[in-house]
Parts: sequence; C-alpha cells; structure tokens
Amino acid sequence: MTKRAGILVAVGATVAGLLTAAPGPAAATSASTPPAPKLKWTDCPTDSYPTLQCAKVRAPLDHRRPSGRQVTLALSRVPHTAKTFQGPLLVNPGGPGGSGLSMAGFVASSLPKKVAAQYDVIGFDPRGVGRSTPALNCLPGHFDPVRPDSVPTSYRAERVNRDRAESFARACGEKHGDVLPYMDTVSAAKDLDVIRRALGSRQLNYFGYSYGTYLGAVYAKLYPERVRRLVLDSVVDPDDVWYEGNLGQDYAFDDRHKAFAAWVAKNDAAYGLGTDPAQVEAAWYRMRADVARKPAGGTVGASELEDTFLPGGYYNGYWPYLAEAFAAYVKDRDAEALVEVYENFGAVDASGDNGYSVYTAVQCRDAGWPEHWSTWRNDSRRIHKKAPFMTWNNTWYNAPCANWPVPPLRPIPVNNRQLPPALILQATDDAATPYGGAVSMHRKLKGSSLVVEEGGGNHGITLSGNDCLDKHLTAYLTDGTVPRGRGEADAVCAALPEPKPLPAEKAAAQSVDNSKGSRLHGLLGFRR
Repeated sequence: MTKRAGILVAVGATVAGLLTAAPGPAAATSASTPPAPKLKWTDCPTDSYPTLQCAKVRAPLDHRRPSGRQVTLALSRVPHTAKTFQGPLLVNPGGPGGSGLSMAGFVASSLPKKVAAQYDVIGFDPRGVGRSTPALNCLPGHFDPVRPDSVPTSYRAERVNRDRAESFARACGEKHGDVLPYMDTVSAAKDLDVIRRALGSRQLNYFGYSYGTYLGAVYAKLYPERVRRLVLDSVVDPDDVWYEGNLGQDYAFDDRHKAFAAWVAKNDAAYGLGTDPAQVEAAWYRMRADVARKPAGGTVGASELEDTFLPGGYYNGYWPYLAEAFAAYVKDRDAEALVEVYENFGAVDASGDNGYSVYTAVQCRDAGWPEHWSTWRNDSRRIHKKAPFMTWNNTWYNAPCANWPVPPLRPIPVNNRQLPPALILQATDDAATPYGGAVSMHRKLKGSSLVVEEGGGNHGITLSGNDCLDKHLTAYLTDGTVPRGRGEADAVCAALPEPKPLPAEKAAAQSVDNSKGSRLHGLLGFRR
C-alpha cells in the first residue's frame, strides 16, 4: 500500500567531482556487462541537509539487454567525513513508489555523527519514481475528491469503482506500455547493482523500510556476495507478495483503528466522545455515514475520510490531530476541520500520483492476482464483516491489478544462506507489515537477528525516538554486531509511550511536531 511521498530534493545539475571509490576492488565486469557508469556529483543542499549532493546514473530498461534502452536513476548523497570509510549505505523508504532522495539526509543526520561519518549515505529514486526518468504518471487526478464510496451497497456502485480501476489500468497501458514490462522488484534490485558499480564499491550496505525490506531481500538473493550489511525495518512478508499481504493488512489496520478509538476514549477529557472505545468507534462510523451522504466542505466523502484516518494506522503521532478534527466534526459539525486534516494527511498531490502509478506498476507485475473478480468481491465482503475500516478502500487501491495490461511474473524466493548477519527490526502491532512477515524473513535469512518492539504499532521504528532500537542499529552499523537470543526474537525493546493530547489550538492548526518520528513518517508516507 502506498500513498504519499516525502518532500523531494531537487536534483540539480551539471558537473562536479567524481566519487572516490569505496574500499576494496571494484567488482569485475563480464564481457556482457557495460563498463561501470561514472557519477558526477553536484551540490544540492537544503536547509535541513546542507552537505547533500546529487547525481544521476543510467541503467538498462531491460537488464537482459544491457546495451539497449536506458532509464535514468536520480541519486543523492551525504558523503563520509571520517578516515574510516565503510562504503556506501543505500537507504530506501518503501513503496513501491517512494522517493528516497531525502532519505539520505535524514538517515545521515539521525544516526550518531561518528557512525554516519563512516558512510556515504546514498538515497535514490527507483525506476519510474520522482526525479528518475521516465517517471510514471498514469492518470493524474485519479484520487481527486469526491470519489465514490468505497463500500458498495449495490452492483451498480461496485461497477462504478471497478470501472475506475479498469480505467486506471488502461491509462497505464496506453501511456507507459513500453515501460510496464520492466517495472518490477527484480529489475529495481538489478538497478541497485548498477548503482553499486557506479559508486565503485565491491559491496553495498543497505537500509530499507517497508517495501524497501523486500527490495533489499531480493537484491541479497540475486547478489549475496555483494551485501556487506543489511538492515530491514518493518518487514514485508516474502510469502504474501502481494494479494494475500493486502488481505492481512485489512485486519491489521482495523485493529489499529480500534486502538485509535481506545486512545480517544482514554482521553475523553480532551475530546468528549465517550469513555467506551466501542462508543467512540461507533461515532466514527456515524461520521462516515454523514460524509457519505453529504461530503464535508464538498471535499471529504466516505473514501476521503478513510484516506485521512488511514495514516493513523502507520504512526500514532498523528492521533492528536486526527482526534481533534474527529471531535470537532462530531460535536460541532465543523466541516472545515475535516477538510483541513484531509488536506494534511489524506489528499494526494502530484508526487502521490506518481507514487501510486509506480505502486500499481510494480505490484501488478511482481506476482499473480486473482483472475476472477468474484474472488476479489468475496474476499472483500468476508473481511469487511470483521474489519470494516479500510477493507474495500484497500480493494479498490489494488483493483487495477485485476486488469493489468502486462502479465505477472513469479516472485523469487528470498531464502538465503550466503549472507553476513542481517538486522531485522519489527513492531509487534505494525499494521502495514504485520509481525509475522518479520518472523518469516528472519527464518529465511540464515544468521539474521530479529529485534522486536513489543507493543509498538508504528510502521518504521528506527531513527524515530526509540533509543533501545537505535542502540542495536548503531552497533550493527558500527561493526556488524547483532544481538543473539534463544527465542523467536533475539532482542526485545519496549514501545514508546502513546502520544498525549495536544492543546486544541495547536492540534486544530495541524502544527505537526518536528520530532524524529514525525520527520521519518513524513518521508515514509502512507500506504507502504
């Protein structure tokens, strides 16, 4: 699931010095492999990341034809400054469809200075994304409000949403049909090796969140000898790519929505919606029914309301803002409050159109989807009865895959016995990538270490304020140390405390804080 990307770093320009090689000899090239592309880095500083540099590298559209048509990948870098150089650390925020250019600056500034200084921290826009070219944008405005209600109450209503999904798939085929056969995780993983070669490094260090964990695991399967360190945070279940994984999310996000309702009930003094979580949840569904009949401000209908509250399932730091708008609407019929929170958390901008286009292109191509719509319908009806919060919304988000213009591939198994120890980090109550996926990945990557955030429900847990988790990350990036335990997990960290209600004026103004967690989740986005 993918929704919004973080702020893109502008990739400027022309010439600068070449990257110095990482330690160790560059990987040998075979007769069929073109010479390693050269990178020219140019300064592209931002206020937050003044040492950021940018470059571009060309990669084959079809890696079976390395001298054929090329795509361009946008890169960013915070260069190492220490005498000890541990090579490039590629960072990815997830998706598929997430821009990674800003991730380099975030990771480099969030790690302890002594550790970050030993790496060239490299961000990148994967093929089709953001500043890379060609960038996909199948049907601009596909998520413009007001969309049809996601929950169909009749065959005609279901048909309307099916037609929208089919139109999106058709538009992708008409606009990007020459590229879609090469939009898949394996091709993106092979792009990583092009980047490695361009960096002049024999091996990569890799740090991925969410879908980035699957991309990293696929790269490791293809090139195990080229992996030096591998960090996987909030892990995709490699056995559920992708239809079954989305069904699992439906239950998990419903659980997180119930957790939000329980938090609102616990803070009844601030919100006045009742002390019974079931009562609060019922109020939310009454609000949904109201905006389904009459969209708030002419903008927020039922589907937009789901989009708005879905980010709360990724990061509980958003709960105070969502709760304030929720209470304002329920108690005062304040439509403006809902519109404002929708614009901050639910609305899709131009980068979101690109992200969704890449999301569908990769997921629809990566693996098989049900051939008969009756399977989609029956699964959605069955799950909706138990988990109504976002089941149908998620169905329509993925429904273009039912009519995708290129046939699916088969996912490659990521089982791996050839890697150095990998570090896997996972919250037990993560909704976007449920806990079982991390356990599965841990078993498949021999020698890996699993660190669990017990009771945590956020998606993306390192570099977001949990010192216990960051201690394990820092030790691993410093010298490869991983914890070793005897149970399912090798180490357990307590979850961060739940957020506290904010003063009404601050929450109503949507003044999102600048904490580590907020900055990270602004980059990771929603629906990943």
